[in-house]
Amino acid sequence: MKTSSFLIFFLLIFLMGCNLHEDSTQELDELKISEKTAHLIEAENQFGFELFQKIFYSETRKENIMISPLSVSIALAMTYNGANGETKKAMEKTLKVYGLTTQDINDSYFNLVNSLKSLDDKVLLEIANAIFYRDDFEVEHEFISTNKYYYDATVSALDFGDQQHALKTINGWVNEKTHGKIESILNQITPNHVMFLLNAIYFKGIWQKEFNEEGTQLLPFITEKGVTVETETMQRTDTLPYASNELFSAVQLSYGKGNYNMIIFLPHPNQPLEELINRLDQETWNTWMESFKEVQNIDIKFPRFKYKYEIVLNDVLTNMGMGVAFTGAADFKGINRQSDLLIDYVKHKSFIEV
Repeated sequence: MKTSSFLIFFLLIFLMGCNLHEDSTQELDELKISEKTAHLIEAENQFGFELFQKIFYSETRKENIMISPLSVSIALAMTYNGANGETKKAMEKTLKVYGLTTQDINDSYFNLVNSLKSLDDKVLLEIANAIFYRDDFEVEHEFISTNKYYYDATVSALDFGDQQHALKTINGWVNEKTHGKIESILNQITPNHVMFLLNAIYFKGIWQKEFNEEGTQLLPFITEKGVTVETETMQRTDTLPYASNELFSAVQLSYGKGNYNMIIFLPHPNQPLEELINRLDQETWNTWMESFKEVQNIDIKFPRFKYKYEIVLNDVLTNMGMGVAFTGAADFKGINRQSDLLIDYVKHKSFIEV
């Protein structure tokens, strides 16, 4: 009988206009990355676009979707360090990391994450990882040491038999790393569970040009289904990077020094959202980004919003090529040489407030 390895991924993005630092410098810092890290970023983007498209077309329950491809890929990269054979090849296919060795991948994520976290002191970006495993389950030393060093993972052995204490510890880590926005991720531990692997991303930034709170008014917002709802709407007129084509108009709103940005796409009337989603790939994205130009007197009316989202990604990741990892044919001998491990499920949970 296969023993289950349980992997969880979740994201918190918390966006608002409160000050983080009094430093008024506005110099834009460059992201200092290696050539291999640049290769990884290309793979990350390809993975992210495909992941979003697969989720968009598989989702039937929720009206709003929010995912973090970086959160998912980091957690999968940690797991990848324990994969062998066909399972490892399948994960390489899914993550699009062709031409990169395992060492390249670990080095590149180490470089990327540390560069992102130190890029802008007006943005709070925290990326945390953890591995909790059953205390009588032997985990390969190399798997632990690799994830501790390259992913700064907290690693802890717990008595899963004392389910109340184990759940309190794991959910307590989640609550802490998401600053209380996601209070728990797990509600039970089964006898087959031997490991829980977690990633949390927390983002909090101030707008480079803030909205005046007094300008927020109740205004009509038309949903994709054509329904008009009244919602609190932020407003301002400004000079901003702006783009427009046959599908949409778009603006770029910057945070802090401008290293981090929110790109807002507004589909043109009678243009279905699906058409925009269908076009998403690296080449098209680059073309869209290159089309942004500074335009004066842009009238922005941007709804305030807050929502949570969660999804189990097993079917989506299977559709992307790594289905073997969820079956009896999975090979995670790099985690434990004696046990037949498989991934029980992959869960992504997110929260956003703007």
